Amino acid sequence: MVDRVSWVPEGVNVDVPSSARIYDYLLGGGHNFEADRETAEALIKVLPVRDMARRNRAYLRRVVLELAGLGIRQFLDLGSGIPTVGNVHEVAHEVAPESKIVYVDFEPVAITHAELMLAGEPNVTALLGDLREPEKVVAQARELLDFSQPIGLLVVGVLQFIPDSDDPWGVLSRYVESLSSGSYLALSHFTADSMPAAMAAGKEIFAKTAEPITPRTKAQVADMLAGLEVVEPGIVFTPEWRPETPEDVGSDPSKANLYAAVGRKL
Repeated sequence: MVDRVSWVPEGVNVDVPSSARIYDYLLGGGHNFEADRETAEALIKVLPVRDMARRNRAYLRRVVLELAGLGIRQFLDLGSGIPTVGNVHEVAHEVAPESKIVYVDFEPVAITHAELMLAGEPNVTALLGDLREPEKVVAQARELLDFSQPIGLLVVGVLQFIPDSDDPWGVLSRYVESLSSGSYLALSHFTADSMPAAMAAGKEIFAKTAEPITPRTKAQVADMLAGLEVVEPGIVFTPEWRPETPEDVGSDPSKANLYAAVGRKL
Protein backbone atom coordinates (compact mmCIF):
# COMPACT_ATOMS: atom_id res chain seq x y z
CA MET A 1 0.00 0.00 0.00
CA VAL A 2 1.27 3.48 -0.85
CA ASP A 3 2.19 5.45 2.26
CA ARG A 4 -0.11 8.26 3.28
CA VAL A 5 1.17 10.84 5.71
CA SER A 6 -0.14 14.05 7.19
CA TRP A 7 2.07 16.38 5.12
CA VAL A 8 0.56 15.35 1.77
CA PRO A 9 -1.49 18.27 0.37
CA GLU A 10 -5.09 17.64 -0.61
CA GLY A 11 -5.56 16.42 -4.16
CA VAL A 12 -2.09 14.89 -4.59
CA ASN A 13 -2.25 11.44 -6.19
CA VAL A 14 0.67 9.59 -4.62
CA ASP A 15 0.03 6.58 -6.86
CA VAL A 16 1.33 8.49 -9.91
CA PRO A 17 5.13 8.98 -9.87
CA SER A 18 6.30 12.60 -9.83
CA SER A 19 9.62 13.83 -11.23
CA ALA A 20 10.20 16.07 -8.20
CA ARG A 21 9.65 13.16 -5.79
CA ILE A 22 11.76 10.78 -7.90
CA TYR A 23 14.59 13.34 -7.80
CA ASP A 24 14.12 13.68 -4.05
CA TYR A 25 14.51 9.91 -3.67
CA LEU A 26 17.61 9.80 -5.88
CA LEU A 27 19.22 12.51 -3.73
CA GLY A 28 18.44 10.59 -0.54
CA GLY A 29 15.42 12.61 0.56
CA GLY A 30 12.39 11.30 2.42
CA HIS A 31 9.52 13.13 0.70
CA ASN A 32 8.57 10.45 -1.80
CA PHE A 33 6.22 7.50 -2.07
CA GLU A 34 6.23 3.87 -3.16
CA ALA A 35 5.38 4.70 -6.78
CA ASP A 36 8.23 7.24 -6.92
CA ARG A 37 10.72 4.80 -5.43
CA GLU A 38 9.70 1.99 -7.76
CA THR A 39 10.13 4.26 -10.76
CA ALA A 40 13.51 5.48 -9.51
CA GLU A 41 14.71 1.91 -9.00
CA ALA A 42 13.59 1.04 -12.54
CA LEU A 43 15.55 4.01 -13.86
CA ILE A 44 18.64 2.96 -11.90
CA LYS A 45 18.67 -0.29 -13.86
CA VAL A 46 19.02 1.51 -17.22
CA LEU A 47 20.70 4.84 -16.46
CA PRO A 48 23.20 6.16 -13.86
CA VAL A 49 20.44 8.38 -12.49
CA ARG A 50 21.76 8.70 -8.95
CA ASP A 51 25.02 10.07 -10.30
CA MET A 52 23.13 12.23 -12.78
CA ALA A 53 21.08 13.73 -9.94
CA ARG A 54 24.11 14.27 -7.74
CA ARG A 55 26.10 15.94 -10.51
CA ASN A 56 23.17 18.13 -11.47
CA ARG A 57 22.79 19.26 -7.87
CA ALA A 58 26.52 19.99 -7.67
CA TYR A 59 26.27 22.07 -10.84
CA LEU A 60 23.41 24.05 -9.29
CA ARG A 61 25.58 24.87 -6.29
CA ARG A 62 28.54 25.94 -8.43
CA VAL A 63 26.46 28.13 -10.72
CA VAL A 64 24.72 29.90 -7.82
CA LEU A 65 28.10 30.58 -6.19
CA GLU A 66 29.44 31.89 -9.51
CA LEU A 67 26.50 34.21 -10.07
CA ALA A 68 26.52 35.41 -6.48
CA GLY A 69 30.23 36.10 -6.87
CA LEU A 70 29.40 38.22 -9.92
CA GLY A 71 27.05 40.34 -7.82
CA ILE A 72 23.71 38.69 -8.53
CA ARG A 73 21.49 39.18 -5.48
CA GLN A 74 18.18 37.88 -6.85
CA PHE A 75 17.35 34.38 -8.08
CA LEU A 76 14.24 32.94 -9.72
CA ASP A 77 14.40 29.15 -9.51
CA LEU A 78 11.93 27.46 -11.88
CA GLY A 79 11.06 23.83 -11.22
CA SER A 80 12.89 24.05 -7.91
CA GLY A 81 11.66 20.67 -6.66
CA ILE A 82 11.44 19.40 -3.10
CA PRO A 83 13.82 21.15 -0.66
CA THR A 84 16.97 19.18 -0.03
CA VAL A 85 20.58 19.83 1.00
CA GLY A 86 22.15 22.82 -0.76
CA ASN A 87 19.06 24.83 -1.61
CA VAL A 88 19.60 27.95 -3.68
CA HIS A 89 18.94 30.37 -0.83
CA GLU A 90 21.39 28.53 1.43
CA VAL A 91 24.11 28.70 -1.22
CA ALA A 92 23.43 32.32 -2.17
CA HIS A 93 23.34 33.39 1.45
CA GLU A 94 26.85 32.00 1.94
CA VAL A 95 28.01 34.85 -0.30
CA ALA A 96 25.39 37.51 0.41
CA PRO A 97 22.82 37.00 3.20
CA GLU A 98 20.64 39.74 1.71
CA SER A 99 20.01 37.77 -1.48
CA LYS A 100 16.38 37.27 -2.48
CA ILE A 101 15.14 33.97 -3.90
CA VAL A 102 11.83 32.89 -5.40
CA TYR A 103 11.22 29.17 -5.85
CA VAL A 104 8.57 28.00 -8.32
CA ASP A 105 7.22 24.48 -8.80
CA PHE A 106 3.91 22.91 -9.76
CA GLU A 107 4.42 19.93 -7.43
CA PRO A 108 2.27 20.68 -4.31
CA VAL A 109 4.49 18.50 -2.11
CA ALA A 110 7.52 20.59 -3.10
CA ILE A 111 5.81 23.88 -2.28
CA THR A 112 4.30 22.62 0.98
CA HIS A 113 7.73 21.62 2.27
CA ALA A 114 9.38 24.74 0.96
CA GLU A 115 6.86 26.88 2.83
CA LEU A 116 7.57 25.00 6.05
CA MET A 117 11.32 25.29 5.58
CA LEU A 118 11.17 28.98 4.67
CA ALA A 119 9.18 30.13 7.69
CA GLY A 120 11.11 33.07 9.12
CA GLU A 121 13.00 33.75 5.85
CA PRO A 122 11.77 37.20 4.74
CA ASN A 123 13.88 37.25 1.57
CA VAL A 124 12.81 33.84 0.27
CA THR A 125 9.45 32.56 -0.93
CA ALA A 126 7.97 29.57 -2.75
CA LEU A 127 5.22 29.78 -5.36
CA LEU A 128 2.95 27.08 -6.71
CA GLY A 129 2.99 27.73 -10.43
CA ASP A 130 3.55 26.31 -13.89
CA LEU A 131 6.75 27.53 -15.53
CA ARG A 132 4.97 27.32 -18.91
CA GLU A 133 3.06 30.44 -17.87
CA PRO A 134 5.87 33.05 -17.71
CA GLU A 135 3.65 36.09 -17.36
CA LYS A 136 1.82 34.63 -14.34
CA VAL A 137 5.04 33.44 -12.70
CA VAL A 138 6.82 36.76 -13.23
CA ALA A 139 3.84 38.71 -11.91
CA GLN A 140 3.93 36.69 -8.69
CA ALA A 141 7.73 36.86 -8.44
CA ARG A 142 7.63 40.67 -8.68
CA GLU A 143 6.22 40.75 -5.16
CA LEU A 144 9.73 39.94 -3.92
CA LEU A 145 12.12 40.46 -6.84
CA ASP A 146 12.98 43.74 -8.58
CA PHE A 147 13.01 42.98 -12.31
CA SER A 148 14.69 46.32 -13.06
CA GLN A 149 17.81 44.82 -11.47
CA PRO A 150 19.79 41.73 -12.60
CA ILE A 151 18.32 38.33 -11.75
CA GLY A 152 19.75 34.83 -11.93
CA LEU A 153 17.12 32.74 -13.73
CA LEU A 154 17.67 29.07 -12.85
CA VAL A 155 16.08 26.36 -14.99
CA VAL A 156 18.05 23.36 -13.80
CA GLY A 157 17.08 19.82 -14.77
CA VAL A 158 13.50 20.71 -15.64
CA LEU A 159 13.12 21.63 -19.32
CA GLN A 160 13.16 18.00 -20.44
CA PHE A 161 9.71 17.75 -18.86
CA ILE A 162 8.36 20.39 -21.25
CA PRO A 163 7.36 18.76 -24.57
CA ASP A 164 8.12 20.36 -27.92
CA SER A 165 4.40 21.06 -28.31
CA ASP A 166 4.63 23.50 -25.37
CA ASP A 167 7.59 25.29 -27.02
CA PRO A 168 10.18 25.45 -24.23
CA TRP A 169 12.30 27.75 -26.41
CA GLY A 170 9.50 30.30 -26.63
CA VAL A 171 8.73 29.95 -22.93
CA LEU A 172 12.35 30.71 -22.02
CA SER A 173 12.50 33.69 -24.37
CA ARG A 174 9.48 35.22 -22.61
CA TYR A 175 11.23 34.90 -19.25
CA VAL A 176 14.40 36.42 -20.67
CA GLU A 177 12.40 39.34 -22.09
CA SER A 178 11.26 40.18 -18.55
CA LEU A 179 14.85 40.35 -17.26
CA SER A 180 17.06 43.42 -17.12
CA SER A 181 20.48 43.68 -18.76
CA GLY A 182 23.15 41.92 -16.72
CA SER A 183 20.83 39.06 -15.80
CA TYR A 184 21.82 35.43 -16.34
CA LEU A 185 20.02 32.29 -17.47
CA ALA A 186 21.48 29.05 -16.08
CA LEU A 187 20.09 25.76 -17.32
CA SER A 188 20.72 22.04 -17.49
CA HIS A 189 18.91 19.56 -19.67
CA PHE A 190 18.67 15.79 -20.28
CA THR A 191 20.28 14.57 -23.50
CA ALA A 192 20.50 11.29 -25.37
CA ASP A 193 23.65 12.38 -27.20
CA SER A 194 25.98 10.33 -25.01
CA MET A 195 23.93 7.23 -24.10
CA PRO A 196 21.12 7.00 -26.70
CA ALA A 197 19.96 3.44 -25.96
CA ALA A 198 19.98 3.94 -22.20
CA MET A 199 18.17 7.28 -22.45
CA ALA A 200 15.57 5.70 -24.75
CA ALA A 201 14.92 3.10 -22.05
CA GLY A 202 14.69 5.84 -19.44
CA LYS A 203 12.27 7.76 -21.62
CA GLU A 204 9.98 4.73 -21.72
CA ILE A 205 9.98 4.56 -17.92
CA PHE A 206 9.26 8.29 -17.57
CA ALA A 207 6.36 7.91 -20.00
CA LYS A 208 4.47 6.16 -17.18
CA THR A 209 4.92 9.10 -14.79
CA ALA A 210 3.13 12.43 -14.42
CA GLU A 211 5.87 14.13 -16.48
CA PRO A 212 7.27 12.28 -19.52
CA ILE A 213 10.66 13.49 -20.74
CA THR A 214 11.99 14.87 -24.00
CA PRO A 215 15.79 14.54 -24.10
CA ARG A 216 17.35 17.08 -26.48
CA THR A 217 20.50 17.49 -28.51
CA LYS A 218 23.28 19.97 -27.90
CA ALA A 219 22.02 22.05 -30.81
CA GLN A 220 18.51 22.15 -29.36
CA VAL A 221 19.92 23.25 -25.99
CA ALA A 222 21.96 25.93 -27.75
CA ASP A 223 18.74 27.30 -29.24
CA MET A 224 17.46 27.87 -25.69
CA LEU A 225 20.26 30.40 -25.21
CA ALA A 226 19.44 32.38 -28.36
CA GLY A 227 20.20 36.09 -27.97
CA LEU A 228 22.33 35.58 -24.86
CA GLU A 229 26.09 35.75 -24.44
CA VAL A 230 27.04 32.19 -23.50
CA VAL A 231 29.75 32.31 -20.84
CA GLU A 232 32.73 29.96 -20.65
CA PRO A 233 33.01 27.00 -20.88
CA GLY A 234 29.95 27.03 -23.14
CA ILE A 235 27.55 24.10 -23.40
CA VAL A 236 29.12 21.14 -21.59
CA PHE A 237 28.08 18.21 -19.45
CA THR A 238 27.17 19.26 -15.89
CA PRO A 239 30.42 18.12 -14.20
CA GLU A 240 32.44 20.04 -16.79
CA TRP A 241 30.85 23.40 -15.96
CA ARG A 242 33.54 25.17 -13.92
CA PRO A 243 34.50 22.19 -11.72
CA GLU A 244 36.22 22.97 -8.45
CA THR A 245 38.38 19.83 -8.45
CA PRO A 246 39.35 17.12 -10.98
CA GLU A 247 37.16 14.74 -8.95
CA ASP A 248 34.14 16.87 -9.86
CA VAL A 249 34.66 15.97 -13.52
CA GLY A 250 35.27 12.25 -13.05
CA SER A 251 36.52 9.80 -15.64
CA ASP A 252 33.58 10.14 -18.05
CA PRO A 253 31.59 13.36 -17.66
CA SER A 254 29.35 12.43 -20.61
CA LYS A 255 27.61 9.88 -18.37
CA ALA A 256 26.10 12.82 -16.53
CA ASN A 257 23.64 12.89 -19.46
CA LEU A 258 22.73 16.53 -18.83
CA TYR A 259 24.08 19.53 -20.69
CA ALA A 260 24.74 22.67 -18.69
CA ALA A 261 25.14 26.26 -19.85
CA VAL A 262 24.87 29.84 -18.66
CA GLY A 263 23.97 32.85 -20.78
CA ARG A 264 24.17 36.54 -19.95
CA LYS A 265 21.64 39.10 -21.16
CA LEU A 266 23.46 42.06 -22.64
